[in-house]
Amino acid sequence: MPDIRHLITIDAAPDVLYPLVASPAGFTQWWAEDVTGPDSVGAVELGFFNRATLYRLVPAELLPNRKARWSCTTGSEWAGTLIEALLEPMPTGTRLQFSHAGWREATDYFTACNTTWGGLMFRLKGVAEGRNPGPLFSRGGLAT
Repeated sequence: MPDIRHLITIDAAPDVLYPLVASPAGFTQWWAEDVTGPDSVGAVELGFFNRATLYRLVPAELLPNRKARWSCTTGSEWAGTLIEALLEPMPTGTRLQFSHAGWREATDYFTACNTTWGGLMFRLKGVAEGRNPGPLFSRGGLAT
């Protein structure tokens, strides 16, 4: 199974970064404007392109300031995948090991998602470091 992996150093402590990768409110700051939840099991739903695409993420493992792992339960290619952020404190910030793992095959969509995740890592970094780039995805599509 192919996996998407990214590694980035962020000039912010794990306690600043963790809520951004472990909560719906955090997701809206760098990933997607259209986020609902959590529901009764902690699941969140992210809407893209006027909700033409919906991804439901269920928390699989949330360890404050260390790890956020989400299981995706919807989407023709995302269903069954795991999105994980591992946070490692560094003297001047946090080392973030990100993965979107468990894809069935390396399709063109997988490759496009890899590119998108790379851009998202820099949005996440910007928010954690005090800049406000906003979410990459607005309600109608890609943000400007």
